[in-house]
Amino acid sequence: MTSDTHAFTPSEQSAIAFIGGGNMASAIIGGLIRQGMRPGQIEVVEPWAEARSALLSQHGIAAHETAGPALARAGTVVWAVKPQTFKEAAQPVRAHTGAAVHLSVAAGIRSDSIAQWLGSERIVRAMPNTPALIGKGMTALYARPQVTQAERASIERVIATTGEFLWVENEPQLDAVTALSGSGPAYVFRFLEAMTEAGAAMGLSRDQAHQLAVATFAGASELARRSDEPPEVLRQRVTSKGGTTYAALQSMEQGEVPQRFMRALEAARSRARELGDEFGA
Repeated sequence: MTSDTHAFTPSEQSAIAFIGGGNMASAIIGGLIRQGMRPGQIEVVEPWAEARSALLSQHGIAAHETAGPALARAGTVVWAVKPQTFKEAAQPVRAHTGAAVHLSVAAGIRSDSIAQWLGSERIVRAMPNTPALIGKGMTALYARPQVTQAERASIERVIATTGEFLWVENEPQLDAVTALSGSGPAYVFRFLEAMTEAGAAMGLSRDQAHQLAVATFAGASELARRSDEPPEVLRQRVTSKGGTTYAALQSMEQGEVPQRFMRALEAARSRARELGDEFGA
């Protein structure tokens, strides 16, 4: 599902709280403000002074160093903390947020653990990715059964400010999402690095090679988005047997690039599972 242009009306502007004020929180906060939410309706708990200063200068939000009673006015609490710090961060927060629905963007931490730490079953897990920083993110969402349809809709309005989203019905699917789209931007950046290096080695300037590589990824992705045909067919349409594209793809096949890439994604999914085991309840 794509994001919409929904603007937050005064009746919808109940306070929202963020536990953690880093890049992902800032991306969501920026989107909320652009859609009409007032900075005064946003509470942030962020222990690092540098991050608090950035929130004040970028969004006009005076973040708190520690959790306090101000969190009680939040209808939604967004957990934008690292997996290894979630449990510790939850302890001082839970006393103030019993009436809220909780949205976690922490990789790997399962909703069972979050529910236990917060004393609430109203948990939604999200797996976003870094293009959310420019409103082009892709986020998968999973809700525990106790989350109401109205609460789901409220979460959608929050996430839609960062790009597209979809719901999954089974929580283990989020590990696959983490491997595919959560970590996915890094794969694209690595391919862009390799294409830039190859272009420079073949006589182009690095700037030229970079521009060509980025535009190619952007154009091909947009073509895939707009097309009703699967990537396999799109690939075949630009591959003539005996031609230049065929030569490149044959080299990739001989080097088992597709198989190696799939194994890499499986490694990412396995690590997502391990995070849940390591840092969960």
